Amino acid sequence: MKTEGAIRTLIVDDEPLARRRIRRLLESEPDVDVVGESGTGRHAVAAIRNHAPDLVFLDVQMPGLSGFEVLAKLQTERLPAIIFVTAYDEYAVRAFDVHALDYLLKPFSRERFVDAVRCARNALRREASPAADGRLTALLAELRGAPLRPERLLVRTGGRVLFVAVEEIDWIEAAGNYVRLHTGNRTHLLRDTMAGIASKLDPRRFLRIHRSTIVNADRIRELQPWFHGDHLVILEDGKQLTLSRTFRDAVSTALGQDL
Repeated sequence: MKTEGAIRTLIVDDEPLARRRIRRLLESEPDVDVVGESGTGRHAVAAIRNHAPDLVFLDVQMPGLSGFEVLAKLQTERLPAIIFVTAYDEYAVRAFDVHALDYLLKPFSRERFVDAVRCARNALRREASPAADGRLTALLAELRGAPLRPERLLVRTGGRVLFVAVEEIDWIEAAGNYVRLHTGNRTHLLRDTMAGIASKLDPRRFLRIHRSTIVNADRIRELQPWFHGDHLVILEDGKQLTLSRTFRDAVSTALGQDL
């Protein structure tokens, strides 16, 4: 039973398991009332406007609208306190630290989670959420000029969470509601779309060569003309992929030479 005047909380993450874990951890916080969940950035914008939560656990990396883009759409409105939930390394974490905004770096421990909730509770009691003093606005302004690219991707398999370094990915293929990451002689299934994964990766390095294929340009050994305007893309390990004529011009531009 939640106490009167509880902290109205919204959970935003595109992974159902991640939302479930946050909700479960919040069950031990008697003054927190979960008023809803969102699995997409667009739904989160509407949910924040409809529920007017005091606190939002906000995933940074989501298909469609990222967590930062959600806040950018709401920037002229009263914003709740935000605890960012992120798999980003390095730059993003430094940015959060510089602007004194709280975040949970996946995978996080129960202790770290409890600490983040305590900080949010104290901020709300002071009526000084991260948005109130302009720190969130400053963060958004900084990040707007420097798109974040994850250095690692989180892959959930068999109850475990694996980190796959982006630099180790050779190529990526569509696999229904997932994408398959090829790293050397290993493969990993990640729940995402081709458009979603492409938006997270550096387009100068990871080239979309087919509607169902993305390749790490550093792994390309050779390009050979094929039929009907297509090309064969031969990787360093001998793997052959198809460059569709639909993506030929974009690849030519990225490589800086005509094909």
